[in-house]
Amino acid sequence: MSFCEHCEGQRFDRAQVLRILRAARQKIRTEQTPASAEDVIALAINAIRSLEIPHLELLEDFTDDVVH
Repeated sequence: MSFCEHCEGQRFDRAQVLRILRAARQKIRTEQTPASAEDVIALAINAIRSLEIPHLELLEDFTDDVVH
């Protein structure tokens, strides 16, 4: 069984987002000044915005067993 291209792309996108959020968390932990909740959320939003996540929409029919 395999994943359709759309779902495979979503799995990749999720992994990218988790990696960048972990990096942002590490950045916050290593900074000398404490960050407010507002600062932390803004950092996370800006980090995710920096990713180039394309929207993939396919209109093909699949004949094999595909998880979607």
